[in-house]
Amino acid sequence: MNRVYLLLGSNVDRERNLPAAVRLLRGHGLTAASPAYETEPVGTGDPAPFLNAAALLVTALGPEDVKRDVCGGVERALGRRRDPLDKFAPRTIDVDIALWNDAAFAVSGSPVPDPDILRHLHAARPLADLAPRLVHPVDGRTLAAIARDLEAETPPARWPRPRPDVDLG
Repeated sequence: MNRVYLLLGSNVDRERNLPAAVRLLRGHGLTAASPAYETEPVGTGDPAPFLNAAALLVTALGPEDVKRDVCGGVERALGRRRDPLDKFAPRTIDVDIALWNDAAFAVSGSPVPDPDILRHLHAARPLADLAPRLVHPVDGRTLAAIARDLEAETPPARWPRPRPDVDLG
């Protein structure tokens, strides 16, 4: 069985779409979800904040099947429309493979582990909540250490803000 960590984000009807994505993942081997965090958008002029979270799936599926059927299936179910001219466009939901067991590879052109884990606190913090002692297969630090290091270089005003009112249960 594969242990697959996913990153989830929404900035369109986010209080509805993020929990809905977690509910849909229950049918695909979801074993845990992080708390929800409110975060500022990255790489876009759209000021709408995001809700971000991480999820752990345990599945026998392979990477292409998870990317296409699980991640893509959740995005399609929640009406995700991709703008080919703006990869940072607002989205109902974004579901990406962040980590796959202890492997490093590419799936459908996307690198795994997701490079955002090492660059952005909105990715590192929810993953560290799920698996603080998990070692990043390329970097060699634990997810907790990565999140702690990103916090040290990020002004506290830009840290992800916990949203306990958003139940991902």
